[in-house]
Amino acid sequence: MESENQTSVSEFLLLGFSEKTFIQFILFGLFLYMYLVIFSGNLFIILAIISDSHLHTPMYFFLSNLSFADFGFASTTVPKMLVNIQTQNKVITYAGCLTQIYFFVVFGCLDSLLLTEMAYDRFVAICHPLNYTNIMNPWLCALLILGSWFLSFIVSMIQTLTLLRLTFCPHTEIPYFYCDPSEVQKVACSDTLFNYIVMYTETCILALIPLTGILWSYSKIVSSILKISSAEGKYKAFSTCGSHLSVVSLFYGTGLGVYLSSAGSPSSRTCLVTSVMYTVVTPMLNPFIYSLRNREMKRALRRLLCK
Repeated sequence: MESENQTSVSEFLLLGFSEKTFIQFILFGLFLYMYLVIFSGNLFIILAIISDSHLHTPMYFFLSNLSFADFGFASTTVPKMLVNIQTQNKVITYAGCLTQIYFFVVFGCLDSLLLTEMAYDRFVAICHPLNYTNIMNPWLCALLILGSWFLSFIVSMIQTLTLLRLTFCPHTEIPYFYCDPSEVQKVACSDTLFNYIVMYTETCILALIPLTGILWSYSKIVSSILKISSAEGKYKAFSTCGSHLSVVSLFYGTGLGVYLSSAGSPSSRTCLVTSVMYTVVTPMLNPFIYSLRNREMKRALRRLLCK
């Protein structure tokens, strides 16, 4: 009898937000606006870096890749949510869910790795300024980017393949507006121990280790800055790290909030709010953080808009 209930499902139901038509109309307009801001903001960052030769440095090379990753991260979830709201249909196919998970993990891992590489870039620039150009040479930068993409694809492939071994009962509901890997594992009807082992191992490799690297880099950076005698020199050094530190705090803070709220109160609206902050608000704010707090980026954007 149990095997009959655990048939291979062809679709999931994304519960998402309120079913009230008026509220869904507001949500559609809000998320469409936010997605357009994400698209235009990150596109302007990439175009400004490409068009301005002054920004052809390792820091901005990593930033352009981060902007692309942010756009890809939001694009894995928001368009499907907009379609579901517009059509009043909350269904996502099994194949569509796995595809969404694959790219969600790819761009999430890529974000984490790029933020770590940017922290290392700032560490070298402040702690070893005389050797900066030798250490952060084009070959190393290209190798770091290619390695990040390759590792993200491999980790995401492993995550997705482990989900293929699970069976799901008919009429499976996912409380989010997208297929979150941990939520999909929760609603599985088969044993998920192996999946959780893989997921926690990947989280350790691609979240905790990069975060540890970022914290180590900034401990060295702060130590070096405190040795600078002039207040102006300290301010200048801190200002080069402010934008990156803000983005790191936003990315890891909202990511931690998603999984803490999911573990603590899986059925509450808090989970939805934190997931929106993580998947939509963070990619939307990153271009503003880098453009408003960076004079070089401001000048590049002005020149781009004038053209």
